[in-house]
Amino acid sequence: MNTIDGRDLGTFGIYTWDFEHRSAAQIRADVQELEDLGWQSLWFPEVGGREAFTHAGLLLAATERMRIVNGIAKIGQRTALATHGAAELLTDAYPGRYVLGLGISDGLPGVKPLAAITGYLDELDALAADAPPIPRVLAAYGPKMLEQARDRAAGAHTYKVTVEHTAQAREILGPNAFLGVEHAVLFESDPATARSIARKHLHVYLNTPFNVAKYRRLGYSEDDITGGGSDRIVDDLVFWGNPDTVADKLRTHIDAGADHVAAQVIGITPGESAMPQWRLLAEALLPEPISA
Repeated sequence: MNTIDGRDLGTFGIYTWDFEHRSAAQIRADVQELEDLGWQSLWFPEVGGREAFTHAGLLLAATERMRIVNGIAKIGQRTALATHGAAELLTDAYPGRYVLGLGISDGLPGVKPLAAITGYLDELDALAADAPPIPRVLAAYGPKMLEQARDRAAGAHTYKVTVEHTAQAREILGPNAFLGVEHAVLFESDPATARSIARKHLHVYLNTPFNVAKYRRLGYSEDDITGGGSDRIVDDLVFWGNPDTVADKLRTHIDAGADHVAAQVIGITPGESAMPQWRLLAEALLPEPISA
């Protein structure tokens, strides 16, 4: 049975692109401190060249308790056989600590996303017929992909969505499937400064067709999406303010039906660490750290 107990991941986790620009030694130090702070899970994407499964292996080897989630491993980067072999080894080596997140990201030329993921899952399931299940989630936004996440995986991983989308996703997923939501956060209380930083972060998402389609389905107008984004869409997609304000906003996803929210700190210079902000988030969101 492909299931994930959201309690193992914690109500809140960390999502970061930052390790793409950090050395292995820096990554180890950062992730070990995150674990010491009490973070139960860390999500990371596959971007810029660092391969998803070797990256996951580094993070798992550097920690003792933390759950590590590919958010996501791109299906276009490798065959189903390669994905199965890597994920099976990580699951065996680190029992209960690894989650395979799969998705298409920026698409596959000439292939419809639903057909691509369906075929890929068919191959994975054939390979895993006689093997212990590998916990997996699917990147999903629209109704059909969310249904696929409900029926063919432990649940869904959403990225750059609103609280309203979380409520809609929970309705489609039903009460039992896992729903993990990424949300961008920024510790800046000046509206003009916060929105300027947020717009730089959101630029790519407000200018790619599949993201634009997602926002239109959520009721945003052309004026909301174009020109750098309206204050409305910027504020919905990036939670900014002081740590307590940001924490309260993140909790609205839980109230809307998410099992888990992975906070992505933005505004960090590539190569630097978001550790100061992660410490503040831990103080605002987490219970006392769990002893080994």
